[in-house]
This record gives sequence, structure tokens and C-alpha cells, in this order.
Amino acid sequence: MTYADALAYLQSLRMFGFQPGLETTRRLAAAVGNPHERLRFLHVAGTNGKGSACALLESVYRAAGRRVGLYTSPHLVRFGERIQVNRTPIPDADLARLVSTLRDAVGTLPGLDPTFFEFTTVLALMHFAEQHVDLVVWETGLGGRLDATNIVTPLASVITNIGWDHQKVLGATLPAIAAEKAGIIKPGVPVLTAAADSEARAVIEWKARELDAPCLTIGPSELANFRLEVGLLGAHQRVNAALAAATVRLLRTFLPVTDEQLATGLRNVSWPGRLQQIARGSQTLLLDGAHNRDGVATLTAALRDHFPGRRLTLVIGALADKEWREMVQSLVPLSARVITAPVASARSVSAEDLRAACVATGAGRPVKAAPSAAEALRLCAADPFVLVTGSLYFLGEILELLGHGQPVTGEERSLNEWTPAPTP
Repeated sequence: MTYADALAYLQSLRMFGFQPGLETTRRLAAAVGNPHERLRFLHVAGTNGKGSACALLESVYRAAGRRVGLYTSPHLVRFGERIQVNRTPIPDADLARLVSTLRDAVGTLPGLDPTFFEFTTVLALMHFAEQHVDLVVWETGLGGRLDATNIVTPLASVITNIGWDHQKVLGATLPAIAAEKAGIIKPGVPVLTAAADSEARAVIEWKARELDAPCLTIGPSELANFRLEVGLLGAHQRVNAALAAATVRLLRTFLPVTDEQLATGLRNVSWPGRLQQIARGSQTLLLDGAHNRDGVATLTAALRDHFPGRRLTLVIGALADKEWREMVQSLVPLSARVITAPVASARSVSAEDLRAACVATGAGRPVKAAPSAAEALRLCAADPFVLVTGSLYFLGEILELLGHGQPVTGEERSLNEWTPAPTP
């Protein structure tokens, strides 16, 4: 099987639709020898910030000399970003070989019909086991309780926060969403959370008590005492960093990390697409994948804190199943002008619909609809400070256009596509 064949097979899987439940993933993992039973995990869930928390934890343990697996989603440019060892994406040849092996395993299991994410989750386990990693930092895909990643028993469960996203799947209230995220908590395994909403936090703490899992909450007092430098912009990243630091300190008996290694890891972390600054000649681009109300709130706070008074051009592409109207309501008034563009996705809001929503804010900013991400970049080429936001998929297109990562095929980009179905 070639790399192109592997991508084509992944594309063929039934990924349009979230399939809740763990039985398929367990059966598939068992067919390849249960690789997760040979690995140690930190399992991370949350509405926003879980990817950043994963990046922070990975950076710290790598600074401590550990060999660290990192499993996150979605990818921005290339599929291999989802499965990394010491921040090196899975090589194309290894991906092709493992996809072939796992495809053959599926064929031995009558009636098994894994989704793209279930298949990818076991694929990651196989790679990490082969690479003999010391630790896997393991991000949930959607929710937690019924997410394919939840077949593991970690050293610690980490829940960054609880906010509004994927309500059709996870529930219409914050406590309901919190209950799904708290589903990653295991009996006797410590859980750490930075959930700020009191009702959501109460659900997490109740679940921890039910399972005799020690629970540590990162609140205002812990943040006030947090003094370490963080290599990611934004006050919200200090919350994620304090949560990561508390996790590292709690697990020192199992995974020793010195104070110096902790500080180095937090300072040197990188996480593309989250308040990421890129220089293009004399121009500064700020890329941030804010795609829900909490993400937009943290983005606007970061603009106020780190870029006060800067004349801003907004370039935005969004998905129709996200809160794109609310997004433009918050961001258009902060901008000097706006360029809208479609995302290379069947779920994209059209550039014209985005433009109409921007005009409807009444902010009086000039708004132009571009036919593509490439044209949007061309239209803002002379502007000194540009914010690119809306969808992580859109950011991936921009990063590819800017030369970050190898060119990708349409199949590789569309591997991020799926539509969540209502929970039965």
C-alpha cells in the first residue's frame, strides 16, 4: 500500500457521522494485540484548550527527556500531524504500512464497520507501541464518555474547561456537556480540571467522588500563584499551562520532572493555529482557530491584551455548523476592514453569506468576499496586521499557502470532514 492508497482508504471509511460507543474501537484494538495496554497515557478532554494543554504537556515531558506520543485532531495541513512522536509526524511509509495492517484486521472481524476516527485512534496506538514511547498525551475527539479514545486507562484525566460546542451531540446545557467530558474519569485515577463554570465543575467533582478519583481544580488562587513563562499567547493559555503544571507535579512519582524541565517545556511550547504569529515580509499574520463563543471571547481578550491599538484586517472563513454569526458580531467591530472566504469543506459558509453577516453587524466596515483562501491572502497582502480566523480547516489552507508543510491532496484535506449525528 502506498501513502496515496492509505489516504484513499481512510477517505473511504464511514466518517460522516459520530458513532458513539467504545465496542468497535475495543474490538479493533484487540485484533492488533491491544497496543494501548503497553502504553501510559494522559487523557485530555475539554471544550476549548484541550489541544493546547496537550501541546504543553508534551513539551514538558519532552524537555524532561521522555519519548512522547501526541495524538490530536484535526490536522491543519497533513494527516500525520495527528500522530506524532517527539513532535515528528508519523512518516508516510509507516502510515501506509499500518493502515494496510489495520485494514486487514478489519477484514477478519465480521460486521465491524469502524468510523474514520475509530480507525485512526487504533492506528495511533499501533504507532506509539511500535515506537516504544514513554508516555502518550491523548486528546479526545468529541466529548469523552463515548469517544473512541476512552478505551484507555490513563495516569491522569485532564479536563480543560466546559463550554458551548457540539450541543447536538453532547447536550444542550453545560452540566450535560460536562457529564460527557467527565466520562473520561476512571476509578481511582486522579482528575484535574480548570472548568470555570460552577455547575459544570460540580458535575466533574461529583463524578470524581463517585469513582473515588482524587480531584484537583485549578481556580483563581492557583492561577494567582502561577509564575512560569508560557510560550503561547493569551491569558487563557496561562490557565492551560497552570493545569499542565499541576498535572506534571502530581505525577512526579511516576514521571519525574524537575522544576527547570517544567519551566523549559512551558516556555518552549509551540502549537500552530492558536494565536500563532507568522511574518510575511513586513506583514504580521495572526492565526487563531476560534470557532465557538468561548474561543472568540479568548481571541478578543488576547487582541486587547497583546495588540492594543493595532489596525486590524480580518480574514475569516467559517463552517456552517458553528456560531459564525455570533463570531462576526464580536470580531467585525474590532477590524478596520474584512475579507471573507469559503473553507474547502462541504460544511463551509459561503463567502457571500459571511459578507452579508459582517455588513449586518452595522459596524460600517468595508467587507469584501473572496472566492478562495488564496485570493483572500492576495487581497490583504499590503496590510500590516492581519487576523486569520474562523475554522481550523481554513487555517490549514492558509498555512499550506504560506508554505508551512508539504502540499496536500484534496483527499488529505477532506479527511477532516465529518458531520456529527444526534446521540441516540
